[in-house]
Order: sequence, then structure tokens, then C-alpha cells
Amino acid sequence: MARGSREVLTLQLGHFAGFVGAHWWNQQDAALCRPTDAKEPPGELCPDVLYRTGRTLHGQETYTPRLILMDLKGSLSSLKQEGGLYRDKQLDAAIAWQGKLTTHKEEIYPKNPYLQDLLSAEGVLNSDDIWRVKSIPNGKGPPPFTTTTTPKPVIPTEGSIRVWSDFLRVHLHPRSICMIQKYNHDGEAGRLEAFGQGESILKEHKYLEELEDRLHFYVEECDYLQGFQILCDLHNGFSGVGAKAAELLQDEYSGRGIITWGLLPGPYRLGEPQKNIYRLLNTAFGLVHLSAHSSLVCPLSLGGSLGLHPEPPVNFPHLQYDAALPFHCGAILATALDTVTVPYRLCSSPVSMVHLADMLNFSGKKVVTAGATIPFPLVPSQSLPDTLMQLGEATPWTPLSACGDPSGTCCFAQSVVLRGLDRVCHTSQLTPGTPLPSPLHACTTGEEVLAQYLQQQQPRVRSSSHLLLTPCKVVPPYPYLFSSSLSQQGLVLDGPPTGAAVESIPVLGALCSSSSLNRTLGDLAKDLAKLDLRRWASFMDAGVEQDDLEETLQELRSLAQCYQSGDSLMD
Repeated sequence: MARGSREVLTLQLGHFAGFVGAHWWNQQDAALCRPTDAKEPPGELCPDVLYRTGRTLHGQETYTPRLILMDLKGSLSSLKQEGGLYRDKQLDAAIAWQGKLTTHKEEIYPKNPYLQDLLSAEGVLNSDDIWRVKSIPNGKGPPPFTTTTTPKPVIPTEGSIRVWSDFLRVHLHPRSICMIQKYNHDGEAGRLEAFGQGESILKEHKYLEELEDRLHFYVEECDYLQGFQILCDLHNGFSGVGAKAAELLQDEYSGRGIITWGLLPGPYRLGEPQKNIYRLLNTAFGLVHLSAHSSLVCPLSLGGSLGLHPEPPVNFPHLQYDAALPFHCGAILATALDTVTVPYRLCSSPVSMVHLADMLNFSGKKVVTAGATIPFPLVPSQSLPDTLMQLGEATPWTPLSACGDPSGTCCFAQSVVLRGLDRVCHTSQLTPGTPLPSPLHACTTGEEVLAQYLQQQQPRVRSSSHLLLTPCKVVPPYPYLFSSSLSQQGLVLDGPPTGAAVESIPVLGALCSSSSLNRTLGDLAKDLAKLDLRRWASFMDAGVEQDDLEETLQELRSLAQCYQSGDSLMD
């Protein structure tokens, strides 16, 4: 473990969280496997914050996510719960019982063609079916990139993706996956649908002990644990699992940062009233309870509304995506997540999770919004000041927290990250003596350009900004969502399309404490207050009582009041 790497432990709770998480870990993996002649400089982001080194039973070193993942029975497809990295068939024969054995086998799911191709390309499964991983140089870090006879990977098709494990290309530690066997992923019966069901899971000794054991395993090997990030489904019963997990972390690891990303899939479907009502209830209960036990909570969704009024999904000028596909939505949200979490993953001058939360959550504002520009629309012949000036006074990022149009709202505090622009583009390249189009063109560094732009946009707002050269990787199995007007590096072409696939993109991402949450949380409370719970008794039967609902409604209203636009940091 690298000294001073300020480790973060990730909890991934739910199936949509699995889609976002699989894309997230694939992007981390793509960043690790950087060619030796890569143009972007190494060392901006510290992978040891998210990854841990280990050793297989055969003595070979591994580098795996520091991750605890919870999902339902039937959600893993061909992925084994113990993973494939440490699996050894020779150990299966070492059974102490010498009597008669009866073997019961579940149906084996066929491996997704993409993953079959990946295994073939890596060539690390020996004929004796023992997994042999690539060596890790100097005892830590990722294996070196190699361009030997590796075949071009298959790009997974949307139709071939049934569950998140169908496209996860990262090997997990045996202690990562925790399956909830009492609920089913598929079918209409035995579903984890309600907040109360999720809460009750971690009240059971079996599941609570399993989670605590895994937490202790990962935490005890950390030297400088800065905190936990929770990726949690907000729309189903996993909102209750997340709330109890956050409460456990707050009780056992006081003083550590807990940042929760409440994940919701695409927009509502009008023909599913029960699912929509449950989604509303789970979201409301989840936000209230998660904000009580987390340092910071951020809803993430490509939908336009958290409440019962359907809004169209958000639009990105250079992306074509299907909002009904978790494979697409998860990729976009993972890209945003990979960008807005940069501050606490930096190698140099990092911002701790606790410090980031403290900057954004003053005056009880524990819920924040996220936004991103994917990709950031830079034309190769232009500079960063040119592009920012062209964006005008409008909010420069697309909202990703289902809070509607941000125009007319105010921001109390924000953390902004811009990544993936070549250093030569950071400042104006105008010939000396040319009149400057804007004050941004007089700045001498990219950091100064970004900071001054944010100051112009929101003069009375506390802003933190970071500018990185490292882009966001979007190689397969990332879905191909990009318009033909983008270059291989994700820049907006000012000429004809080159036909080259986009491999990396510049991204602008932001976390904001915004007055838009006053309207969003207030509308959520109004929708909740209108419900006739006698029609939804099954939600209450799952462990939630009428008093719990009244308390949640009051907490939601109080939370909304924190974001009244007159309540500014500078007032």
C-alpha cells in the first residue's frame, strides 16, 4: 500500500448501481492500462485511493478494487460470487468430510461474448483452469500495457447486456461480492421493492455480520482511510439498505467522510403506477435517511424529475443514448462520477472527502446536485477561453440530479473539475497586440482561466476548481454514444469526420449546493403528501409505519427550506 494514499472504500448497493459501478471500474481499469508512450502525464490521479494490492494462493500479486458489492439472487449471470481471480479448483477437493456427498448444481449462465473475447485476449487462464494474473511491477500498481498480439476487443451490443456483470472487465476480490439470497433479481415475486424491506436486511444478523466482516477486512489494511463512497439505488428497496449501511458507517467510523451517490435509472414510465409510487416513496425515504447519516448526498439520474411528474431525459449535444437502457445511462453517470470525484483522488494537493463535504454542505445543506458537460465542446483550433466565452452566461453543464432546468436558480457553493484538455489549449493563443475578446484571454494559466470564469458566472459563490490533463477513457465496453463530429480524443471537429472511434474525452463536471433543491425537494414532499397510503399498504407492510411517513415528510420539508435562494453563504 502506498504510504499516504488516503484510501477510499466503495460500497455498491443495487443493480442499477451495478451498471454505474461496472462502467466506473472499467474506466479506472482503462486509465491503469495506459500505453507507455501516452501523451497525458502520469501521476495526476492516485489509483491506490480506490485499489488495493493483494496476493493469490499461488503467490502472484493482484490489484483489485477496494469494493463491497451487494445485489440480489440471480444478478451475477456468469460471474462467480467469489470472483475468478483467486479461484483454485485444486482446493475444491480438499474437503474434510469423508462420507457420501450429494452435489446440487444451479443452471450455468453462458458467458457474454464480450467477456469470452476479453479472457481470450488476456490469455491468463491456464489449461489446469487456474487463474494466473499478470505480474505487478515493483509490487504495486497495474500491469504494464502491452501491444503484443492482443486482438481487438469485441464491442458488446446492447442486446447482449442483460446484467452489469456481462460487461465488467475488472477482476474482483473474493470478499467484494455479497449476495442477498432472500430476494430475486428476476421475476415478479420475491422482489426487493420497498425501503422497509431494505432496512430490515441489515437488521438480520446474517447480513449485518457479513457486511461488518467485509468492512473490517478492508478497513484494517488501510493506513490512511479517508472515508467511504456509497453507490446506491435510490428507487427500490436498496435505498433502505443504503440508509442502514450509512448509519453503520457513521456509528463505527466516526470522523470519516461518507459520500453517497443516490442512483436512479431513466425517466418514469406512465404505464407502471405501482413502480412509480414505490419509486417516489423509496426516493423520499432514501434521501432523508441517507442525508442524516452521510457527509454528503447527491442524486444522480438522467431523468428530469424526482417526483411523479414525468420529464424528458436530459440532452447532450454530442451524445445519442437510449434513456431506457441502464447500459447507456450507467455509462454517462459513471463518466460524470469519475470526474466529480477527482478532488479526493488527486496525487498532489488532494481535497479530502471530509473537506469537500464541509465546503458544500454548510447550513444543513447535505444534499447537492451534479452536472456535467460530456464531452466538453472544445474545437482543436480554439482555446479554453474561446470555448468558455462561447458558452455565454448559461449554466455550462447539463444537470444530472433530476432537478429540472437550473436557469434562474442560484448556487451557494460548488466544486468544479475540467479534465482532458491539452496544456496548449489552456490559455489564449492570440498574437501579441491583438485586442483581447474577454478578460479570460488575459489569464496566464488554465487554472486561472477556469477560476475567473466561475467567478464571473457566480460572483458570490464559494468555488473550488481543478484542471487536469488526464481525459476520461471511453474505450469498449463503454457504449458508442458519440456523434461523428468528434475526434478520437473527443474534440469537436471543425472539418469532415475522420471515422476514428472516440477513445477518450474531455469532461467538465460539477457538484453544487443549489437553490434548485428547494423546488425539487419541496415538490417531492408535495407528491408524498398527496398519496393515499391505503392504496399502497404493501409499502407500509414492508416495515414502514405511518409515523415514519409523517416524520419523513417533515424532514423533507425542512431539508427543502435549507435551499431557499435568500440563504446565501455571503449574506
